[in-house]
Amino acid sequence: MNTQHGTHPEAVGTRRPSRRTLLKAAGATALAAGPAAAGSAAAAAPAGDRGAEEEYDVLVVGAGYTGVTAARELRARGKRVLVLEARDRIGGRTWGTAFAGHQVEMGGTWVEPAQPHIGAELKRYGIALEEEQPVDRVFLPTPEGPREFTPEDGFGRIGTLLERLFEGSEEYFPKPFEPLHRADLLQHLDTLSLRDRLDGLGLTEAEELLINGQTSVYSGGSSSRGALTMLAHWWSLAGWSNEGWNDTQRYRMKTGTAGLLHRMLDEAQPTVRLNSPVTSVTDTGTGVHVTLRTGERFSAPHAVVTVPVNVLSTIAFSPALPAALTTAASQGIAVPNATKLYIHARGSAAGRFYGQGAEGGTAIPMMMPFEETPEGLLYMAFSTDTALDPTDPAQVAQAVRALGAELDVLGVHAHDWGRDPYARGGWAFRRPRQLTSLYPAVHEPSGRLFFASGDLADGWSGFLDGAVESGLRAAAQVAAAR
Repeated sequence: MNTQHGTHPEAVGTRRPSRRTLLKAAGATALAAGPAAAGSAAAAAPAGDRGAEEEYDVLVVGAGYTGVTAARELRARGKRVLVLEARDRIGGRTWGTAFAGHQVEMGGTWVEPAQPHIGAELKRYGIALEEEQPVDRVFLPTPEGPREFTPEDGFGRIGTLLERLFEGSEEYFPKPFEPLHRADLLQHLDTLSLRDRLDGLGLTEAEELLINGQTSVYSGGSSSRGALTMLAHWWSLAGWSNEGWNDTQRYRMKTGTAGLLHRMLDEAQPTVRLNSPVTSVTDTGTGVHVTLRTGERFSAPHAVVTVPVNVLSTIAFSPALPAALTTAASQGIAVPNATKLYIHARGSAAGRFYGQGAEGGTAIPMMMPFEETPEGLLYMAFSTDTALDPTDPAQVAQAVRALGAELDVLGVHAHDWGRDPYARGGWAFRRPRQLTSLYPAVHEPSGRLFFASGDLADGWSGFLDGAVESGLRAAAQVAAAR
């Protein structure tokens, strides 16, 4: 049974051994639990006359954490706000549903009270947390094949390698929420992929196998895709320590991520339109006009666009997007291939184990326990392999077997975020050169348009904290605009 905690760091109880270095989604990146419909107090606007054009003070495109945060802040300033959401639910890349008798997080999952923006929201609304229970065993790859380790030994080995990987990060990210503070040091470092960094460490074969499963899955399948500075930025935000790194995957909201969104919407009372995909955004210089796929149009003096960066190219902007955002949309920031799975299983090897594979070694490179069930246990897993068919239990069982665990798979529930048309990717993870070439320009307004996303945070990009940070920034920019 998970333990409830308050929302202050000092209230979360005595630390105890837990898994280290698990996948962040998103905040990682941006990947959620709880009911997913619009908050009860948020007005759900009916479909309007396609020939008319409804007017508001601000239009917000997207009802994820960034959009809801921006809407709340603008409502607090007395603005009439319309939130347009393409899906039939709020939450964006956070989303919860029921599976095997539990509410499961299909999107962003973990929060950390010490993260300043989400921590303030947890405190503001009195959201209780539950702690992940520690694992009993760890399966890691070795030159001889998968091997079982004790958690202390396995995670200790990985932690030592992470410290080597991020050596020097306290110098080049001394102020992690100001990522370009030492831009002089970052100019070269930001050209390096995680693969470049691994190759330069002179690792043994055994060490390489222990670490490249981490770097590849964070990067979206290949350590060559992800920037060293991205993972080092997260490490720095976590306090340059294994303890802080571990804590970023330690707590979940007891309400599920949608629970906090409901509270925010209940307070703000914006008008929310679900099932409203936006096809075009036009800034005339005197106002913004937004057109839906249905042909309905809305206008306002300003608009905040909060869709994931990978989705920007699906909307026709006039004038065109600023250069930095055009480049970001073209390159993509969120990892393009990301499937989150819940595996209901039983068997002699079942239990609270953490499994990690080597880069390219298995279709499911990361797996961890979630909740017990009367029939067995629910596991949370991640895949970046487009060849994996998560609806095929036999294929899933084979991928789990490659981690070292033999399980009888009872059922699988998964969501492919790469094929989700309103996400087009999973958690945010910058590529080499993106930090130094795109920031801070991606934060700048363009005329009457303001852009925000958890992909674009200065701090915890890819986490809920980053999504809230970005929404706060955009709302402040709108409030300061004429």
